[in-house]
Amino acid sequence: MKSNFFGVALLLASAAGLHPANAADVAVNIKNFDYSPMDLNIAAGTTVVWKNLDGEPHTIASIDGQFRSQALDQDDSFRFTFDHPGVYKYICSIHPKMKATITVK
Repeated sequence: MKSNFFGVALLLASAAGLHPANAADVAVNIKNFDYSPMDLNIAAGTTVVWKNLDGEPHTIASIDGQFRSQALDQDDSFRFTFDHPGVYKYICSIHPKMKATITVK
């Protein structure tokens, strides 16, 4: 009965547009005009969640156009699931000196 309750709760959250944190999510913090970590290796199917801890807005914009966030204010977050292997380079489009790479295997 307990597992059915969890499944129903997850289904309702999904239907409501809520995305509960998944144990498989990987966090990238944005602080002091840097992404941390700057180089990340993950498995295909992993969701990366960026959180802006700076007082300035930042974005997450892939060089090849695969993903792009809106401007994130302090404490805002953006998530993207990497379904395909490859090397994904991204920048902050507001501060292009901020660069990072995600390698998906």
